[in-house]
Amino acid sequence: MNKFETSDLLLPLPVMPSVENTFAHYTITSRLPGVIEQIFQDNDFPPVIVQELESLAEEIFAGWVRPLIDDQAPDLVAWNSSYIKPFEGKSWFDVPFYFAETYFFRRLLEATNYFVPGIWQGVDPFGYQKRSSLEKSMNAIRGISVRASIREQDSLTVTQQYYFHALSKPENYQTCITTLLQTALWGNQVDLSLWSARGGDDTNRDLHQQQTHILIDHTYDLLNYLNNIHGKRIDLIIDNASFELVCDFFLIDFLLSTQTVDTVYLHLKAHPTFVSDAMSQDVFYTLERLANDVSENVGMLATRLQEYIASGRLICREDFFWNAPLAFWEMPQSLREELAKASLVLIKGDANYRRILGDRHWLFTTSLSDIANYFPTPFVALRTLKSEVATGLEPDQIEILDEQDPSWLTNGQWSVIQFVIPKEGTRT
Repeated sequence: MNKFETSDLLLPLPVMPSVENTFAHYTITSRLPGVIEQIFQDNDFPPVIVQELESLAEEIFAGWVRPLIDDQAPDLVAWNSSYIKPFEGKSWFDVPFYFAETYFFRRLLEATNYFVPGIWQGVDPFGYQKRSSLEKSMNAIRGISVRASIREQDSLTVTQQYYFHALSKPENYQTCITTLLQTALWGNQVDLSLWSARGGDDTNRDLHQQQTHILIDHTYDLLNYLNNIHGKRIDLIIDNASFELVCDFFLIDFLLSTQTVDTVYLHLKAHPTFVSDAMSQDVFYTLERLANDVSENVGMLATRLQEYIASGRLICREDFFWNAPLAFWEMPQSLREELAKASLVLIKGDANYRRILGDRHWLFTTSLSDIANYFPTPFVALRTLKSEVATGLEPDQIEILDEQDPSWLTNGQWSVIQFVIPKEGTRT
């Protein structure tokens, strides 16, 4: 099954950027032009590319959706024959928000000759921002590594020293994995499409975020589930590079080093998008940077993960679906079957959460499990809220949030850990 089981007529309406005074409208009118301005500053593009980017910025306001023209791109057919067809000729404000965003970032690559043979082929226009963001977060990363590393018995191997207490008592294991889950969760705050890397290091707010800002927390149920999957496989649908990716690394290292799972798969973008989204090259660059850090703990973390990659226990997979403007229920069958091999999938970030929901206006009180029964395997969504969709909340929560923090849906200060086991008979 690769379609939502309910008729499209019964689905909620998609989020639309045409609605003024919404985050979607603000994104199209302000954030996306700002992305272009930033890459002008970060890249020494020739005049022809600068002109293309300036034209793209103007087109957002006065143009319409057109087919792609970079005819050597491997995803051209999918975009032109499928994704763009329903919206061709429409204003950027009259198409679903998620389509508009993904289309923008794909058009940006067309403008920068990302798929065209030559000196700009394969050049990540957001590479400088990713690297700069990583450098600015290194102190926070070193702080996490100190708290994660426990080295009390010199007779143990480095890996055993690293997690000695986690293995010695069940309560220590649960404390460690809970802390690392929350580290991976709050690492999702650092999103370069929202906050430029030039703005300084904001990572400390992630590390000290209060428990009360986790609106839905299924950690207890998740830990009970993890207790029964030793020796299996966990997949991560990765979101951002830089600080968030390193936060994911700490969790991955723990899962592999404690033998909680045999194998971890990372599902990554096939090309740059949403400014900070991670590709395989970001994984390898980050590991190399960490391996050469002044902190011994940070260096050992990178070395272990590099060894896991070499031994086949940590595997990176890219797929153009992760860049596509599609809901997760439109996932190709081959990818569904691949994810179904995992005992658990961790779905990182706001954009991936939007895709679970088809970026539609479900009632905030709707159960996520009622929507996501189509997913091929149990999953946990780790998300800080940065868009105007949400599920699983209580009516009194919504009332309090609206009163105390009117921007709670989009300011990245609130989060969820939502664990879903799809019902039998609804999966492949």
